[in-house]
Amino acid sequence: MRYINFEDTTDTVSDEFFMKEALLEAKKALDADEVPIGAVVVHNNKIIARGHNLTETLNDVTAHAEMQAFTAAAHYIGGKYLKECTLYVTVEPCVMCAGASYWSQINRIVFGTRDEKRGYSNVSTTIVHPKTTVISGILERECRDLIQQFFQSKRL
Repeated sequence: MRYINFEDTTDTVSDEFFMKEALLEAKKALDADEVPIGAVVVHNNKIIARGHNLTETLNDVTAHAEMQAFTAAAHYIGGKYLKECTLYVTVEPCVMCAGASYWSQINRIVFGTRDEKRGYSNVSTTIVHPKTTVISGILERECRDLIQQFFQSKRL
């Protein structure tokens, strides 16, 4: 696994474009009073799948944005491997979602903000597939602000 920060990438324009799409998904979750995390899967510069948290709606702890997007992408492609795809997700994947990314063999994971409490990198950075490139910090402020505002509103 290669882990790089977005300043080291040459494709930040398209990464920012697709992260904005993931943010739109996160806002759908927010509107449904779900934890506002959104994801899109991209293949050949085309969004082939979208997902946002549905854990409350479906009463399912596994209904994370990434899992929804992985399932939709696999259906679109017609196979379980996402080797030529990129996952854009607003918050660092948890261990479960990073594990699913390993099994999907996704080419790239691009996330906005770290999850200091439940992000996979708190446990191990080897959870993702060794050929997966991970990029962090794309629209970090926007992604972080959305999730922080959600949890602050819950504490009032």
